Amino acid sequence: MVPQQELLAAARSAATRYKLDPALVCAVIEQESSWNTFAMRYEPAFRTRYVAALALPLTEEIARSTSWGLMQVMGQVARENGLATEFLSELCSPEIGIAIGCKVLTNKLGAVGGNLMSGLLLWNGAGDNSYPSQVLSKLNHYSSVSTKV
Repeated sequence: MVPQQELLAAARSAATRYKLDPALVCAVIEQESSWNTFAMRYEPAFRTRYVAALALPLTEEIARSTSWGLMQVMGQVARENGLATEFLSELCSPEIGIAIGCKVLTNKLGAVGGNLMSGLLLWNGAGDNSYPSQVLSKLNHYSSVSTKV
């Protein structure tokens, strides 16, 4: 188990690299995985909609249809954003998963002109209109993350 201080440091580092608020990244992590580095969730609807038509080997198809790690990045999204590791389970490595997650979150926010509510909705696949509010309700808990790490 990775110590909380190391996870906070990894979140702060990646957030800084991608010009994101570290508290926002921490709030997303809490919402997505409750800080469980080994969190994963298979998403069959995502597989049907985005991955099945790619005609990949079955293991890769399923891995791309799964969300991984602290930020619950979909395997397909990680591949689209340059993750070239052999195994998508490497997204459970805090440094790798948070870095890819921050890259994707930065892109989502950029696509909506920096609008935080819209960017968080895109991050979540627009499937839950309450998602942005759920994440933002956690921000205050991490407001001092830059001084804690």
